[in-house]
Amino acid sequence: MTNNTLQFDTQHEDMIHDAQLDYYGKRLATCSSDGSIRIFEVSNQQQKFVEALKGHTGPVWQVSWAHPKFGSVLASCSYDGTVLIWKETGSGFAVIHKHDKHQASVNAIAWASHELGPVLLCGSSDGKTSLVSFTETGTWEVQMIRSAHATGVNAVSWAPVIAAGAFTQPGAESQSAGLVRQFATGGCDNNVKIWAYSEETKAYDVVHTLDGHGDWVRDVAFAPNIGLPRTYLASCSQDKNVYIWTQDAQSGSLDWKRQALSEPFPDVVWRVSWSLSGN
Repeated sequence: MTNNTLQFDTQHEDMIHDAQLDYYGKRLATCSSDGSIRIFEVSNQQQKFVEALKGHTGPVWQVSWAHPKFGSVLASCSYDGTVLIWKETGSGFAVIHKHDKHQASVNAIAWASHELGPVLLCGSSDGKTSLVSFTETGTWEVQMIRSAHATGVNAVSWAPVIAAGAFTQPGAESQSAGLVRQFATGGCDNNVKIWAYSEETKAYDVVHTLDGHGDWVRDVAFAPNIGLPRTYLASCSQDKNVYIWTQDAQSGSLDWKRQALSEPFPDVVWRVSWSLSGN
């Protein structure tokens, strides 16, 4: 088995903050402090520049591809306090929606699993999170969650939509028992929070607050799960630690257990992510 690496100059004029492949691994989007997003086609250890997207007026922190069932759609968030949603048309990418309800830098974005529809989760330095949804009537709706983290939100991640233990419990064949609508946020208050959708209030409420980090939480990431009993969540922090939080559906407890990935790292840990197999 060979491990080939494709390395190339993106032609960004400042620091690159994020790089994301689309669902098929054929398109790469990069974003930078130069305020631009650059799209590349990647195939057979080669890359081809497609287009530069310029719509933000400040550094662009993250980009996120939507599921292809919604078309070739890309979201971006910026220090300028806006989120732009781009869609590819015959003449290239164009902005189809601008989300400008935040009052400070938008630091993190993530599309929900396609089963939940075209819903984009955003986290901002103004302490709020927001959900931007494209409705069946063809309009965009925004749900603001105020005071998510009082001193700012740095990271967001959606939980797997299949409930933990769904494939190991009796009667689990009917998966249609309901999709999980949960996400995690990490903030400048050193906490990780788990949010769940309430059918009663039609809103997301905090169901767990995970404290353990000694400084700002820089990133959070749920591990993929196809219905096995345990749910895993990784978090990393300015305190140089990476924690793996585990919730075991078979134990009968909803508590999250924390385990350090290793001794503290030599420097700040900015990102965590999982492989498709959950490693």
